[in-house]
Amino acid sequence: MSGAASSSAPLSAAAEANAPLAVRMRQVCKHFGAVQANRDVNLEVAAGEIHALVGENGAGKSTLMHILSGLHTPSSGTIEVFGRDATGWDTNAAIAAGVGMVHQHFMLVPTLTVAENLVLGREPVRGIQLDQMRAESDVRSLAERTGLRVDPSRTIAELSVGEAQRVEILKVLYRGARVLVLDEPTAVLSPPEVDELWTVLRGLRAQGDTIIIITHKLDEVVAISDTITVMRDGRSVARLATASTSPQEIAKAMVGRDVALALDARVGSASPATSATAGSANAALSIRGLSVLGDRGNLVIDALSFDVQPGEIFGIAGVEGNGQSELLDVIAGLRRAKSGTVHLGNADVTAFDVRSRADAGLSHIPEDRHRRGLVLDYSIADNLLLGQQHHFSNAMGLDYGRIAEHAATQVRTFDIRPPNPSLAARTLSGGNQQKIVIAREMGRPFTVLLAAQPTRGVDVGAIEFIHAQLRAARADGKGVLLVSADLSEVLALADRIAVMYEGRLACLLPASACTAELLGPYMTGAA
Repeated sequence: MSGAASSSAPLSAAAEANAPLAVRMRQVCKHFGAVQANRDVNLEVAAGEIHALVGENGAGKSTLMHILSGLHTPSSGTIEVFGRDATGWDTNAAIAAGVGMVHQHFMLVPTLTVAENLVLGREPVRGIQLDQMRAESDVRSLAERTGLRVDPSRTIAELSVGEAQRVEILKVLYRGARVLVLDEPTAVLSPPEVDELWTVLRGLRAQGDTIIIITHKLDEVVAISDTITVMRDGRSVARLATASTSPQEIAKAMVGRDVALALDARVGSASPATSATAGSANAALSIRGLSVLGDRGNLVIDALSFDVQPGEIFGIAGVEGNGQSELLDVIAGLRRAKSGTVHLGNADVTAFDVRSRADAGLSHIPEDRHRRGLVLDYSIADNLLLGQQHHFSNAMGLDYGRIAEHAATQVRTFDIRPPNPSLAARTLSGGNQQKIVIAREMGRPFTVLLAAQPTRGVDVGAIEFIHAQLRAARADGKGVLLVSADLSEVLALADRIAVMYEGRLACLLPASACTAELLGPYMTGAA
């Protein structure tokens, strides 16, 4: 990811006072029953600037932007867009006034073409039928004008993730958006795709468009924004000029204390001697000749071999969809391989089921905590027990005394908040839900840890905690296989780094030799 500082000059108080405002939100509050998501929030965004909205999980960022885009109605407060009262408007009014939101999870129809997705609901017609030629011509013209180049005749299913995101941005621009809200826009992009996005956003800014970005990645905040609003506990607590601040200062404003950031680079990292002996009989995890079929019967992993050594974090980077998920499924016992073997230490576990692999020393932090990591309606205590019930039973059934003692210990050790084991997992923030999964998988005996997207969607405070746990596992001699779409995370934690591309390892290098610029071409197949 690009880490260059923003070229924007600091905004003086006078300049800010004189700049025309695209968005002004004053004393905005939002209640959901007894829960108050926003508390007297103030937000000002000048026309023609890129503004970053940052804060921990649960700080109220998304709720505030949903109010701006008409998805929620504020409980109190006022909103103006280009000087017009927008308090309490709906999505249609927001779109008509030029506000468009690009959500983190794309809202595109995979079987339709790019042009058909863009004009959906506003179709140019010839008689009673869609005028396909005009639709494609309009989209092609918009794509050329904005720099968001994509073939309007291709279906969404044929596009890369980066191309699909361009279509999402084009969709709101096609509807006349002058204020674009982007929610975690780089979550699944490769470094070259991030650089392309920054080029496009700077071009839109130069044309006078206003952009608000919600992101957890503070290096990106510094790279692309002009100004920043920091939220904490539902309130706006700081407004900063990007050129005169730093990621460390932003993080401190978000959390209320100093935070060790991943982008502080390889804090506590080691280059273990064992990493130079890849392929030795002492490997914690050994993958040999692994080939795996995808859900459609296609080959998604092709004769893959590598080792993870004790006391090593082995990082796998890559754009999602290149076999990483299937690899983790096979190692965890959730999917069968077409061929090849999986060894934990000296034990061949290729034919083992999930429980047997766990008993053999394998822990697994899944990439989707909601689908595979938690039962959201279960309590914290019950979620901490999943997969381990047989270790907490006696002749009479489950030993609830031991379960309660275990839950209290894990909640305290892994700083799960609120510290009430009886609460349903659904009621916790994303960061604390992830801590439940981390506590369950790392709070029991293991020799190998599969850590898949361990910090996805969590805030800087939780990221700091999770990274500390992964480094502690390495220091304790565990083998850690880290798979992350966040390249800065892999660079900060791993001892060796492999890039997966189309089911193979495109490269395997010591982390000390790696940079985002070096790995980026491997992630896109250009190298």
